[in-house]
Amino acid sequence: MHAPLSGLIAAPHTPFHADGSLNLAPIPAQARLLARNGVRGAFICGTTGEGASLTGDERKRVVEAWVAARPAGLAVIVHVGHLSQGEACEFARHAQQTGADAVAALAPSFFKPASVGDLVSWSERVAAAAPQLPYYYYHMPAMTGVNHAAADFLREAEGRIPNLAGIKFTHENLMDFAASTQVAGGKYTMLFGRDEILLAGLAFGAPGAVGSTYNFAAPLYQRIIAAYQRGDLETARRDQLKSIEFIEVLGRHGGLSAGKAAMKLIGLDCGPVRSPLRPLTARDEESLREGFEKIGFFEYASKIG
Repeated sequence: MHAPLSGLIAAPHTPFHADGSLNLAPIPAQARLLARNGVRGAFICGTTGEGASLTGDERKRVVEAWVAARPAGLAVIVHVGHLSQGEACEFARHAQQTGADAVAALAPSFFKPASVGDLVSWSERVAAAAPQLPYYYYHMPAMTGVNHAAADFLREAEGRIPNLAGIKFTHENLMDFAASTQVAGGKYTMLFGRDEILLAGLAFGAPGAVGSTYNFAAPLYQRIIAAYQRGDLETARRDQLKSIEFIEVLGRHGGLSAGKAAMKLIGLDCGPVRSPLRPLTARDEESLREGFEKIGFFEYASKIG
């Protein structure tokens, strides 16, 4: 079994051509950027990676490209979730065969598991499709509508999912997060998934975090982690507020679409978002740049080279 995940783990954008077709060419540069900025892993084909908007074949091609391109020390975690359990199992098998380092899955979000037991049963089969890889349940109620407590999931899954490594926790319920860190004597790795409140996750024991803004602002988050670890909470809070500030700018300009535009602004064009999301116009991109410049974003943005 692979080592537990820790540190910053970016959720990379899937690159597309201008016409919306898949473009694998930028992936080696994306991988190098993450490694250069001290990021420890790439969580691919998830929310930021627009995994739900990719075909099955495209998802597999993205996995193969990332595994081939990863620098030494950069883990590749594959989101394998799907409304079809059979498809999720197939993606998990493929991830293991390709050489990924871990798999994760969102809960099914059309026909939803009515109980924690149902969710564990669904996850159990998906995890078993890649028995040699750590499995992380991806808890994101805002997108899935499945809000069974993460701590209850871990208690129910204990002893049933041998390769369960932990949870990617993308939620604001810090009480549930804290409780989850204590299940089975702290056995499970809780990866925090809200970039704008990373400091809170660290305070409750998160050994690592998964987020989209680590693609283009990793140096700022490295400062937050370093300040927290040396007990300098004043600096950590100040830098977390900078994160909140630029995330507010992103939100005003389109969220995920603006995040992809931010990649272009730092010098790594990953193309547009895919429909039904709407890409930023040239005017929108210029407004985003102006908003970033006003708050000093480019002073701590990820460096291409």
